[in-house]
Order: sequence, then structure tokens, then C-alpha cells
Amino acid sequence: MGMLDGKVALVFGVANKNSIAWGITKKLHEQGATIGLSFAGEVLKKRVFPLAEEIGCTFVEECDVTSDEDIANIFEKAKERFGKVDILVHSIAFANSDDLGGRFVDISREGFKMALDISAFSLIALAKHAAPLMPEGGSIMSLTYYASEKVMPKYHVMAVAKSALETITRYLANDLGPNGIRVNAISAGPIKTLAAAGVPGLRTMLKYAEKVSPLRKSVSQEDVGDVALWLASDLSRMVTGEVIHVDAGYHILGLTATGDDLENL
Repeated sequence: MGMLDGKVALVFGVANKNSIAWGITKKLHEQGATIGLSFAGEVLKKRVFPLAEEIGCTFVEECDVTSDEDIANIFEKAKERFGKVDILVHSIAFANSDDLGGRFVDISREGFKMALDISAFSLIALAKHAAPLMPEGGSIMSLTYYASEKVMPKYHVMAVAKSALETITRYLANDLGPNGIRVNAISAGPIKTLAAAGVPGLRTMLKYAEKVSPLRKSVSQEDVGDVALWLASDLSRMVTGEVIHVDAGYHILGLTATGDDLENL
């Protein structure tokens, strides 16, 4: 018996085997959930289909989250196939490379709009269509990052998008709570993924987070997957509107330096 037997989970954002979304997908599948996957574009299609085969997933649909028509279509297909959705995973983020790095003040207007549309508004759009398929309640979760709270080097426009995503999480939690739908976000520490590779200085961030975080460890896709499993299950039935940090404690630090660092100053 799995924790999610009889549950249906739609996962948006799997890009390859290193994706956080894939780590979450595997955990949900292991605990009995029926999985549906979405991909964006032909390049990702070639990567996602082999992963879907690994877990016996036969619902793999393309969806451009900037298109209301695409979103409506995928949920209509999910309704026809499964009749319901219990779990929605939003692991979607994108920004032009020109709007990461450089100076924050040089972010372009169009780049700002695009990053917010794809990375934040899409959660509203997906939740709007998922909610009617959750008549007995459900769990919606997204992936965020600490740059929404504090300035992180080179994150720039994506930091604004993640901040918006977290505010959207709280408002959706309030809006959908009366329907028994919980909405939460996971703030994961830096992980080497395809999306993160676009952030300048990622390797340095990974090494430094491991060095100074209270647990002195790097966060993995599996670590995030375990927390996502908890959020998807009835064990978190009274938790909503939360941003849950899975970052080895990095976010609690006021000064990101070790004792040895201080002695060498």
C-alpha cells in the first residue's frame, strides 16, 4: 500500500532526469500515484518521453503555459483520462539570460513580463483549471527559491518572479481553501538542474551553500521529492499557504560565514 494509492498527479516542468520535478515525480510514483506529465516544446519532448516510460506513464502532453488554450486542453484531456486530479505540481520557470546577471536596473520590460508570465502567473492559470477537477480537495505545490526573500547574486528578474509566486501561493491558498484544496511552495536550496544552469555563478553557489548551511550538506532532488510527497499526502492535511524551505537551513543565517571564515577575516 502506497501513501498516494488512487491519487492522480499532474506534473508540469520535467525537463530531464536531473529536474527537481523529476525527483518529485519519482517519489509520487513510488507511493502509488498515477502520473501525468507535461512538456514544453520539441526539445524537451525527446527528454521527457523516455522518463515517462520508466514509470509507465502514458499521459504525456505538450503545454505552453503562456497559452490559455493549451492549458484548457491539457486539463480537458486529464478529465477525460482520469476523471479527476488530486495533486498538481508546478515546477516551471524561465527568464531570458540577458535578464540574469549584469545589473538589476537593466532588466528589460519585455523580459520582466515574460518571466512573470511563465514563472508566476502560470500557477494561477493551472490552479484555475485544476480546481474543478478536485471536488474532494487536493494539493497544489510549486517550486520557489530564497532569492525571493533576500538579494542573491545574478538572480535578478527570476527573484521577482519567485516573490510573486510565493504571494500567489498565499492568495490561492485562501481562495481555494474552502474547497479543501491546499496550496504550498517548496523553497529548495541550489541544485544543479537544467534551469539553474542559466544562473551565472551556479557552481560557486552550490559549493558555498554546502559550506555554510547549518547541516553542511547539499540539497538533492530526492530531498525535495520527500517533502513534496508529504505535501501531496494526507499527512499535511492542515498545511496550506506555506513556503517550506528545503535548503539545509541556509535561510536562517543572518551572516553566511562559518566560524573559520570569521577567524580569517
